[in-house]
Amino acid sequence: MTIMDKPIKKAVIIGGGISGLSAAYYLQQKAEEAGLPVDITLLEKDRRLGGKIDTLHQDDFIIERGPDSFLARKWPVIELSQELGLDQEWVPTGPKAKTTFIVRNKKLHALPPGLMLGIPTRWTPFLKTGLISPWGKARAALDLILPKRKETTDESLGHFLERRLGKEVVSQLVEPLLSGIYAGDAYALSIQATFPQFQQLEQKYTSLIKGMMITQRQMKQTKQLPDLAQKSMFLSFKGGLSTLVKGLASALKKAQLRTQTEVKGVHKTGSGYRVQLGDGQSLDADALVLATPAFVTARLLEDPELRQLLAPIRYVSVANVVLTFNQEDVSIPLAGSGFVVPRKEGYTVTACTWTSSKWPHTAPEGKVLVRVYVGRSGQEEIVEQDDEHILAVVRNELQDLTGLGARPIFYEVNRWFHSMPQYQVGHIERLEQLTEKLSVSHPGLYLCGAGYRGVGIPDCIGQAKQAAQNVIAYLSAKAES
Repeated sequence: MTIMDKPIKKAVIIGGGISGLSAAYYLQQKAEEAGLPVDITLLEKDRRLGGKIDTLHQDDFIIERGPDSFLARKWPVIELSQELGLDQEWVPTGPKAKTTFIVRNKKLHALPPGLMLGIPTRWTPFLKTGLISPWGKARAALDLILPKRKETTDESLGHFLERRLGKEVVSQLVEPLLSGIYAGDAYALSIQATFPQFQQLEQKYTSLIKGMMITQRQMKQTKQLPDLAQKSMFLSFKGGLSTLVKGLASALKKAQLRTQTEVKGVHKTGSGYRVQLGDGQSLDADALVLATPAFVTARLLEDPELRQLLAPIRYVSVANVVLTFNQEDVSIPLAGSGFVVPRKEGYTVTACTWTSSKWPHTAPEGKVLVRVYVGRSGQEEIVEQDDEHILAVVRNELQDLTGLGARPIFYEVNRWFHSMPQYQVGHIERLEQLTEKLSVSHPGLYLCGAGYRGVGIPDCIGQAKQAAQNVIAYLSAKAES
């Protein structure tokens, strides 16, 4: 039987962010490789594709309203960029972005070299830093002799690191650095869902610091990363991260991409699924990929048990304020990538990126671009305030912390409500139960996205590729039965 003789299967992807677009791309690719005719439809509620990836070009500035980069050492985004022919568009961080600062007692202190999420892998810089008191350094060194935890069950990242390194390291180093990834509470986040390697190192080496030092020396890639990815921890694109979104959309020549299309519900039928749309119409599908936030997925599904398993995946609201300046009005050096702010310092601002220092291509000659972040777990009220209030708070705190008091040329406040998933203790176990439940009660329905197995762009792409492979395996088996 040729491909023309095979019955056409229908796959619907709900969600047009990086996860949904990647799922559609790999579904198209894998279907062609398998010789399986699949009609692919992607549905997105918003008027544009890309989800949190949203690049604004204004007055020769390149402004990221959402994430500004991706982790260069993670292969899913590297391979996808190469397949789309976008690897020539990569840009590394600038030469001024070598240092990150942390606030302590209202002053910026350089993060000492060799720290991995607050864990020292080089003793001399750690012992010299003014970020940690002598007692805090002595307490962290106890990790070298403390016994390992007998149980290997899940625990919070905060409790794990406090047990190994002490409370001061957690509050002064770990928590503010972690906020930039999850905007979360270290004492609520699951270690097995965020940094499982830390728990594994404790079990293998007893000392976390010793384990980190050994693995740093032994670290090798199974495949050789491209040169640029080896030289820069983070990468972006010359035209901004939306380059990746446009590349995916252009590559999806055989898929229907429908924006401004709301989905009201997903219902099982005798042969598959019916997707109920907001305008009263419906689509039938043999397989589904839900690339939506967990709370949206829970609302779309009818099954109470699935909803119960999805409910603990809570999301935090955050915002960022983009500020542009004339270089002549900025009297401070802005040397480094920016700074993060521990909760105990009492500021509303959680972090600040000196964007035009970190990414020189984002600002025209003679201009400066800065991005300031607010909102994290337990401190989300600021996101609800109006633009003028948020701007006033940010400018006041920025001047207090750095001396930058110049009036911006223009500014923009970007709010991301319920955008940062929180992997609470027990997350991995709940995901396993969710996957098992879906395989039994909803065969042919798969989930991917930041709410499940990684919040970064590479993680979302990797999950999407796996979801696409699962769909093809399911449809192939169904075609043969």
